[in-house]
Amino acid sequence: MAGERIAIPGSERQQIPNSNVIGTPDPNEIMSVTVVLRRRNANLPPPGSETIGRREFAERFGADAADVDRIEQFAAENDLTVVQTDLARRSVVLSGTIADLSEAFGTQLSIFQSPDGAFRGRIGQLYVPVEVAPLIVGVFGLDERPQAKTHCRRVTAATPKATNISYTPPAVAKLYSFPAAATGAGQTIALIELGGGYRTSDLQTYFKNLGIKTPPVVTAVSVDSAQNQPVGDPNSADGEVLLDIEIAGSIAPQARIAVYFAPNTDQGFLDAITTAVHDNLRKPSVISISWGGPESTWTSQSLTAFDQAFQDAGLLGVSVCCAAGDNGSSDGVTDGEAHVDFPASSPNVLACGGTNLQSSKGKITGEVVWNEGANGATGGGVSETFSLPAYQAKANVPVSVNPSHFKGRGVPDVSGDADPATGYQIRVDGRNAVFGGTSAVAPLWAALIALLNQQHGSPRGFWNPALYAAPAGAFRDITSGNNGAYKAGAGWDACTGLGSPNGQGLSLE
Repeated sequence: MAGERIAIPGSERQQIPNSNVIGTPDPNEIMSVTVVLRRRNANLPPPGSETIGRREFAERFGADAADVDRIEQFAAENDLTVVQTDLARRSVVLSGTIADLSEAFGTQLSIFQSPDGAFRGRIGQLYVPVEVAPLIVGVFGLDERPQAKTHCRRVTAATPKATNISYTPPAVAKLYSFPAAATGAGQTIALIELGGGYRTSDLQTYFKNLGIKTPPVVTAVSVDSAQNQPVGDPNSADGEVLLDIEIAGSIAPQARIAVYFAPNTDQGFLDAITTAVHDNLRKPSVISISWGGPESTWTSQSLTAFDQAFQDAGLLGVSVCCAAGDNGSSDGVTDGEAHVDFPASSPNVLACGGTNLQSSKGKITGEVVWNEGANGATGGGVSETFSLPAYQAKANVPVSVNPSHFKGRGVPDVSGDADPATGYQIRVDGRNAVFGGTSAVAPLWAALIALLNQQHGSPRGFWNPALYAAPAGAFRDITSGNNGAYKAGAGWDACTGLGSPNGQGLSLE
């Protein structure tokens, strides 16, 4: 019947534990939402099988103009303004008052107080006309709860001291035999940041002290009005931003570094990723993401939309490296079950776990799973959402240890030095510091991929199938340690994946 509405699949939001409603937002406040549309053609090539150009991608796999027209009609019917459309990103940004947007999507917005602060949010599903629902993958921006956290850890007084050492990023790259002759020239590394910022003076000092005569060009890119805004506190998100830039930039000094700053919401996070993936100006060949949250805290529409964005990336020749989390197999959830971190659990990214790396006289003397208990441990486990991908079919990924015993995507794929006790020397907010966390491993691998792309002459895009088929010697197999529910062992494991890199063995020609 006319006017019938149905729920958008996967749009249901749960209330954050220990949060409560403290008010209602101004109904006349203007806000915007990002509507992600279905693909024109859902039959994508198998992951990693080919890459295509941006124009061809938009024509074959972007949004259908007819679907955009119908969303524009929906907007007009609900007194909403179309702010932006992008067929390649399959996104339509709609603006309107809180009252009009709430009515258009059949929801009620409230102000919540949570352990992480106050935010505008919603509970339940979103509803649209029955003829509109099939066009929509997800609607993002109505709920502004903080979606992700950084995965970096700073050396503190609680950090174990018995084997406490630190490295410059180039020293770690040398230990892992990264290609010595490659510099990242011709590559752009994208970094996704959901807060904080950097000062150019810190970067100049840092790279100068490392003896890098021509430091990388670093550009801040604003997404959804977010800016490069350093807080001035190394313990803030500034530490994450500088860790990412300084690791990637010192290992691949002739690569360009593009830092996409976005709000820490599901809308901001997704918009930053799709902006970087489809950036026709900077054309990143690899994206590093050091932010995330337990898979169970995301809506189904978010999981789907992000995963599709990562599929886009691989098809466009853009690799995506994601930190696997710093809270062991629980991922910080206190329900007694194992949890993996998202977006690392997407089967279309390279999930990066963490180790404790020991060395002497420029040689690795030992490497085990990073697990310092309450002081942090590498994430890893088995997804409860994404099925086992084809490239892991022979990796002996176990079923989930949870009662579901789901045969899901195994996390991580690879690993690298992450323990703050064997951490990275960086400079943040005018001070030298030592940081670790799987946040360090994502830009470490992103820099390695930039070097390999340079050597290869073109970007590979989605590396996972090739990595799982790599010859012996491409990885250092980590066989000692655990992250809680999972133990390391020979071959792939749910703590360190395939292992840490042997850069010289990873050319994969």
